[in-house]
Amino acid sequence: MDDETGTAAAAWRAGSTGSLTMETSSLADVRVLEIGELPAGALCARLFADFGADVLKLERPEGDRGRHVAPLIDIGGGRQEGAYFSFLNVRKRSALLEREALSGLLAETDVLVDSLSPSERAELGIDHAELQAQYPQLVIAAISWFGDSGPYSTFAGSDAVVRALAGGTQLVGPVEGPPVPLHDYQTSNVGGLTAFIAAMASIGHLERRGRRLELPVLDAAIALADYNVALAWAADSKDRRWGVSRFSPNYPLGIYKCKEGWIGVTVVTPVQWRGFCSLLGVDDLGRDPRFVERTGRLNNADELEARFKDRFLEKTADEWFQLALAQMLPMVVVPGMDELLVSPEFNRRNAFETVRHGSCTHEQPASPLRLQRTPPLRGGDVPLAGNDPAQWRTASRQTPALAVGPARAPLDGIRIVDLSMGWAGPLATRHFAELGAEVIKVEATQYPDWWRGVDDRPVVFEKRLYEKSSYFNVLSRSKKGITLDLTTEEGRRLVKDLIRDADIVIDNYSAGVLPKLGLDYDQLREVNPELIMLSMPAFGTDGPWRECRAYGSTLEQASGLPSVAGRPEDPPSLVHIAYGDPIGGLHAASALLVALHHKLRTGKGQRIILSQVECMLTMVAPWVIEQSANGSVKRMGTRHPQHAPHGMYRCAGEDAWLMVAITSDAQWLDLCAVIDRPDLAGDATLSTAAGRREAHERIDAAINAWTGSRTHEDAMEELQSRGVPAGVSRPPVEMLKDRHLIARDFWQYLEREFSGTQPQPSPPYKDSLGALPALKPSPLLGQFNQEILGGLLGLSDAQLKALSEKGIIGNRAVPPELRKSRAARGSQVSTA
Repeated sequence: MDDETGTAAAAWRAGSTGSLTMETSSLADVRVLEIGELPAGALCARLFADFGADVLKLERPEGDRGRHVAPLIDIGGGRQEGAYFSFLNVRKRSALLEREALSGLLAETDVLVDSLSPSERAELGIDHAELQAQYPQLVIAAISWFGDSGPYSTFAGSDAVVRALAGGTQLVGPVEGPPVPLHDYQTSNVGGLTAFIAAMASIGHLERRGRRLELPVLDAAIALADYNVALAWAADSKDRRWGVSRFSPNYPLGIYKCKEGWIGVTVVTPVQWRGFCSLLGVDDLGRDPRFVERTGRLNNADELEARFKDRFLEKTADEWFQLALAQMLPMVVVPGMDELLVSPEFNRRNAFETVRHGSCTHEQPASPLRLQRTPPLRGGDVPLAGNDPAQWRTASRQTPALAVGPARAPLDGIRIVDLSMGWAGPLATRHFAELGAEVIKVEATQYPDWWRGVDDRPVVFEKRLYEKSSYFNVLSRSKKGITLDLTTEEGRRLVKDLIRDADIVIDNYSAGVLPKLGLDYDQLREVNPELIMLSMPAFGTDGPWRECRAYGSTLEQASGLPSVAGRPEDPPSLVHIAYGDPIGGLHAASALLVALHHKLRTGKGQRIILSQVECMLTMVAPWVIEQSANGSVKRMGTRHPQHAPHGMYRCAGEDAWLMVAITSDAQWLDLCAVIDRPDLAGDATLSTAAGRREAHERIDAAINAWTGSRTHEDAMEELQSRGVPAGVSRPPVEMLKDRHLIARDFWQYLEREFSGTQPQPSPPYKDSLGALPALKPSPLLGQFNQEILGGLLGLSDAQLKALSEKGIIGNRAVPPELRKSRAARGSQVSTA
């Protein structure tokens, strides 16, 4: 019986948590202490709380700054607190931050999530080295904007500033500029997820040993630009902004107004383009050879759009969606926040939970980490500041003995069989490989990972161009690659032999593929009863959307995020070429680590079905809450609902921009001093953020006049020297020259056959024990067949040769004509 029909899943759907035990809550045995006020730290701690950990948040008497950041909701008693704070802190408890309280708690703490600044730590007398010596069990998640060292380590940060420096803004918005990123929340969510992955991996799966993890949000955010950096490096050029909701190389990739509502479109392949043109009644465009390839379409986007854009006005967005669904075209309705909350499909899937914050009861995205044996908690309360005693929920507990001897990587000894392809699944397993797990990547010579860039041109196979994909190399580094044709009985038997001794299997096949192959969870757990298996369908495995064809951009469109992004005068706007992919990958790694903790404590595996669109809902949480509590949401562009000034400013040079994000009145005065505008500093109407929001255009003109005479690098340095949050809006490829990243040895250059030397981003965490493995190049197709199939499974050379002659294994991709021929007549042509 599939676990999703069991009592744990039923309790999850009903919102019942019951008593917190290891049988129902994976992390009921974990204690997490949270100090500091960075949103990334708060999300990291909340992810522990979602699975039953005792999370105690220590706050200043006046409360966490996040309580006062808009959008605000009324919580009763004449008080308003932040919607994002509500999302980040549900299911925690809150006590006052005092040195005495801290000392009394740390001896029984498993994870200290610390996002204090160095000066705040010094004020409290907190020294991490001393804590490690005094509390050897303690895992310290040290979260900061820029890390402990490097030129930016003393910089003032903000969500928008860090995203600009991480290559996440320059390609978003109109061609002429300015870049138009979302003003808040996105970078912090990525930083919090990444910190949770590192901390969760370190809490003693295989040994109980403390360590300090350095976790810069900047490093984590660069994962969103991996793809762009790799593409631009390989092409020896930098990408440009193509316009609102346009991203190279795909077209059409956008959002279009319909008779009613908005429809999101992503067209990648020639087949999809012909289907799209047929759907809209412009078949001649589908036959035009100029537009067969996506780059040809992108370079002629204005001409094409003039032909098809108005066709969307003939039907509603839902009507277009139903037509596209029947033809397997990647098109979805793009909802506003009001529509999202009443979506029949999201509500059928229990995608929202009810949370209490003071006297306010509101809806917010529920955890998308659907572990079926130990599901996440639902609902609950947001704590009031300092409302709880500074003590743990239970007086005592049993804990494993501390490890002795040389330190091991956190996931050393864990084995994953990776059946995923593309971006999302491979990003999840890349984290496992970087944390010490053995990741065995399974491909087929007939159908390699599409991230290798395989197409049907003969030159791809003759020159093995599929071995030169720069973005495959980034996502699949440090993994062991084998080939197995899973459509054959022998291939399926061998993959089952691999899975027999594995801890985890991950896949992102379309729903129904693995069951047809006899490789679904129920069949695989007969081979390995303790198996954890995660599948990550775009829209779940049941319901009317299960067959919806999707890319990362499709997931962003369906999440409603575009409705709050972009300038008010623009259509709903995409903020990334494939946002859903990296966000899904980070959530997948998180879910697997929670399940692994439970398995290693209880010996019980479980099924995880991760709907990637629900992962994207977490990125719109503040606006969902604002809509639920206040009844409306306003698009802000780069401006902030509370802080001012906040925006992109043009600098000297071609397409050079600077993000400036003032978050306090003191920073405002420092800004005025740097740009030499004492008149603005002395203007009493500008002494508050509310006054500055009213005069935003006048202030913007003053800042633009100053930045326009300076390079963006110089302007950033001058502002940051006075503590003003400012960051260059960096094209992704230019991060390779970023002096901060270079000083921190962030870029590692790996040599690989066919690819040469390629820059690779370091893992976004540093381990104080120095136990993380060195990076290794991504595998060539079938490179580890001998080691894994011959060594691990014990096949002889003769057996391997026979498998190769049958085409079940090999190290060269099979061209389409040979693939068809072999399927037709059972060819014995070798692929070795």
